[in-house]
Amino acid sequence: MLSPESLKKIDHEIAKYPIDKKQSAVMSALAIAQDEKGWLANETMNFVAKYLGMPPIAVYEVATFYNMYNLEPLGEYKITVCTNLPCALSGGNDVANYVKKKLSIGFNQTTADGKFTLKEGECMGACGDAPVLLVNNKRMCSFMTNDMIDQLLEELSK
Repeated sequence: MLSPESLKKIDHEIAKYPIDKKQSAVMSALAIAQDEKGWLANETMNFVAKYLGMPPIAVYEVATFYNMYNLEPLGEYKITVCTNLPCALSGGNDVANYVKKKLSIGFNQTTADGKFTLKEGECMGACGDAPVLLVNNKRMCSFMTNDMIDQLLEELSK
């Protein structure tokens, strides 16, 4: 189900916890599985549950609670724009609207070419850097302007 490389990474995460608490690695295991598969299908979550020795429902609860987990196929690049109040007051809504216009999609939509999916995000803990957006849950982009968005989209389109 997962590659030996991914299993080795999950084992590394499991090793951080007491032997009888390996389910504590569930968030890391889901992130590793998602990195490999691109999203978390039920069969992937079931595999993670079995690997960690926990009920599948417990894994589903984690995966559905946090917005960093993709429960459906998305574009190659998931762009998440923070629109919580601090970012909104610093231009987050303007950034969201500009990205929507540039990509010709709304939130929770994917471009026709499958390249980009746009998501609205909760606080990313970078209020002082607002407006911010996150690319594929890993790359934080701060103080975003229209020019910076143009540059980012051009870079990702290559």
